[in-house]
Amino acid sequence: MTMAQTATQLAVLEAKGLTKRFGRVTALDDANLELYPGEILAVIGDNGAGKSSLIKCLSGAMIPDEGTIRLDGAPVTFRRTQDAQSAGIETVYQTLAVAPALDIATNMFLGREKRKPGPLGSIFRMVDKAGMRSEAKAALDDLGIGTLQDISQAVETLSGGQRQAVAVARAAAFGSRVVILDEPTAALGVKESGQVLRLIQDLRKRGLPIILISHNMPHVFEVADRIHIQRLGRRVATVTPKSHTMNDAVAIMTGAAEPDPAVAG
Repeated sequence: MTMAQTATQLAVLEAKGLTKRFGRVTALDDANLELYPGEILAVIGDNGAGKSSLIKCLSGAMIPDEGTIRLDGAPVTFRRTQDAQSAGIETVYQTLAVAPALDIATNMFLGREKRKPGPLGSIFRMVDKAGMRSEAKAALDDLGIGTLQDISQAVETLSGGQRQAVAVARAAAFGSRVVILDEPTAALGVKESGQVLRLIQDLRKRGLPIILISHNMPHVFEVADRIHIQRLGRRVATVTPKSHTMNDAVAIMTGAAEPDPAVAG
């Protein structure tokens, strides 16, 4: 996806002028972001660049002091994560937020447990375990995740890559508009990182736009369509793997080089 192509499209998710202060510290300073249909947008930046604050505002975990967020062109206000989830925005944080002692199916529906049909569910509030296992298995199969054969397996018995796959599959199952992934390969080895990156690319092929936050430049340049560079609380440039090298991106990110006017802001 080129810059010219995105310029003619309506952004699925857009942030404009987001500002967030914590006392005298400004975490976000008039920050902007656009995510377009069917793309992987990588967000990179040094520690303290405001990446986490930006993502938390987009996912409802934090309320910006100023600025606007638009979803499919319509203004939205997220005062809690459930608001963003209801709008179709799912976030997978680095901590994954899985319950290790529970099985895969239960983790897939964590906080969204299905009740049994009829009085058993509506009156006695009984959980439909069979239904959740069936839907969880279908969701994993749909994403081509063949390494998770036993849906009743406890998450604590899974490898790091398998746990990440469960979290990403959960986000894909419920994220109808946008999926945000925070450092999905940070704690993984080479093989498992490759599996997660292929899963991310599969989601894009299905038309689901993704925001990928990562410190791993090779991974970013392998899968991203565009790269949003964050520095000192705001976006300083948007580049592509075709227009800039990894060294170019790191230089802009650290302030060692100023971006060209064509990609600045």
